[in-house]
Amino acid sequence: MGVIVVKMGGVASDNLDAAFFDQIKTWQSQGKQVVIVHGGGYYISEMMQRLGQEVHIQNGLRVTDAGTLEITRMVLLGQVQPLITTKFLAEGFHALGLSAGSDQLIQGDFLNQRELGFVGQVSQVNQALLTVLLEKEHIPIIAPLGITTEGQWLNINADEVACKVASALQAEALYLLTDVPGIRKQDEWLTRVSAEQVSQLVAEKVVTGGMLPKLASAQTALESGVTAVYITNSIVSQGTELYYQECLQLEA
Repeated sequence: MGVIVVKMGGVASDNLDAAFFDQIKTWQSQGKQVVIVHGGGYYISEMMQRLGQEVHIQNGLRVTDAGTLEITRMVLLGQVQPLITTKFLAEGFHALGLSAGSDQLIQGDFLNQRELGFVGQVSQVNQALLTVLLEKEHIPIIAPLGITTEGQWLNINADEVACKVASALQAEALYLLTDVPGIRKQDEWLTRVSAEQVSQLVAEKVVTGGMLPKLASAQTALESGVTAVYITNSIVSQGTELYYQECLQLEA
C-alpha cells in the first residue's frame, strides 16, 4: 500500500479547500495512506512581531534562541496544528495531531548551535508508530519539532521533517506545498528536474532563500528511496517534479 506525504506551508488555511480534501479522499479510495507535515512560519513570524520580537532568517532557516523556540512551540502546537486537525476531522477523516513528544516521533540533533541556536536536523523517525497509525487508517498530522536524546526541543525545518518522514516510510510521493507553483527558471516554470540538476540550479542561483533547504531535503528523500517529490502550490497540481535519475543513466 503506497504512502503519500504532504507538507503544508504558507498560510495553512489557504491550502485546506474543497479540492484539497477531495484529493485526499481520492487517494484513500485508491488505497493510499496519507501523512501530513505542517509548517507554520507565517504564523510564527506574525506572533513574534505581535510580541515585539525580531525575526532572523538565515539561508531559509529561522535563527532560534530560547524565546523564539517557546513561541514556535506555542504557535505550532497551540494554533496551527489544532486548526489543521479540526478541519480534517470536520471532513470526516481520522486525523491525529502529533509532535516530537509523541513517543519520540522525531528525534533530532543541533544543526549549528552557535549560528542558528535551537535549530535541529532529524536524526531518527519513529517509523513503527506511524505504520501502526496508518494501518488503522489514521492521518498523522505532524509538527516540525524534534527532541534530542537529552530532552531538548528543537525547531526543525518542516521540509526536512517531511522528507525524513517520507524516507522512513518509503513513500511513493512527497508533495512540498509552497506559495509558488514550482521552480521557476527565468520566465519558465520547470515541470521535471532530476536530483542531479538541482545542484546546478543552486549554483546558478535560480533558487534562493527558503527554496534552498526545500531542495536539499528533497534530494535526500529521493536518494533514500522516495519515488518522486513535487514542489507545488496545490496537491491537485504536480508543479515541478523532482526525480532520481540513476535508473535512467543505467538504461542509457
